[in-house]
Amino acid sequence: MLAVRIVGAVVAAGLVVGVFLGHRRRRISRLNLIISWVLGGVLLALAIRPSAFNGLFDLFDLRAGGGRRLAGAALIVSFVLLLLLLRAMSQIDVNERNIRLLVESLAVDRFMRDDIHLDPTAERIVVAMPAHDEAPNIASVIHAMPDQVEGLPVTTIVVDDASADGTADVARAAGAYVARIPIQRGQGMAQRIGYQIGLALGAKVVVSMDSDGQHVPDEMGLLVKPILEDQADMIQGSRMLGEFEKESHLRHLGVLFFSRLVSTITGVRITDVSSGYRAIRAETLRNLVLVQDQFSSSEVLVEGLRQRARIKEVPITIRARTSGASKKPKSLRYGWNFTKVIIKTWLR
Repeated sequence: MLAVRIVGAVVAAGLVVGVFLGHRRRRISRLNLIISWVLGGVLLALAIRPSAFNGLFDLFDLRAGGGRRLAGAALIVSFVLLLLLLRAMSQIDVNERNIRLLVESLAVDRFMRDDIHLDPTAERIVVAMPAHDEAPNIASVIHAMPDQVEGLPVTTIVVDDASADGTADVARAAGAYVARIPIQRGQGMAQRIGYQIGLALGAKVVVSMDSDGQHVPDEMGLLVKPILEDQADMIQGSRMLGEFEKESHLRHLGVLFFSRLVSTITGVRITDVSSGYRAIRAETLRNLVLVQDQFSSSEVLVEGLRQRARIKEVPITIRARTSGASKKPKSLRYGWNFTKVIIKTWLR
């Protein structure tokens, strides 16, 4: 028992000193400082003089001997720590959401205020293209973009995720409109900003595609036509139904695995869950709840299935990127995060 009390006293003292230093460095608020000090003080008093808590122990019928009081104290402390952990997690979630909404709002508002002069009442197809450090590739993609698809004009919006290589300037010079995110947040946020701008511009259909040259702009009609003919609400391009150049055997197996996973949990057969080449009806897009800053391809598809949207796949061609390196993380890390996004989206 003495050893346990000594360890408890050291931990309590460390907690008190640690939060004090954190507060001095402005990493911890005064409220958290007070809460932590109260908790640390109680632990310290319990370790130094446990008899001071006899009244509390008697209230819960925890008699001396047999380690019952020690177990009871540990249970109470664990419960308090759990409450503090839940409070911290809630604050983190709120802060992340506020930052996400702030950055999105800044990018969209600046774009609509300064960079666009299009009639929002005119029917059009908007291509939302996230990009990060794709200056060597993006001009050729924009130049290959069709002027019209199924009789509707095509407006290309490049959402530059704080690139450092002049991607925004290259995209503007190639003829695209550019929205720029002030800090790098990930493809998912860039995609959401592109979607918001597309809806603000009165798009009838919003198309998403990669900026690295892997998707073929001339195949856009395959994705858009079924939506305009009211055969579907979302069209997903599938390399498995078309043609593709494999990046690696491991990534190819990953596409097969995740597609089977989504097909199993949704009851809808999907052959290429990770494809970023898709078209979405504007009315359907407004109803999607999208929050992920990364791995947006799986989130958009699974959220569409969760919302009972009519989703079909069409064959497309996936080409190897013409230059530069993929922005995706290592395969195992990518797979783990991809799985989490699928499960979290389906469980909303």
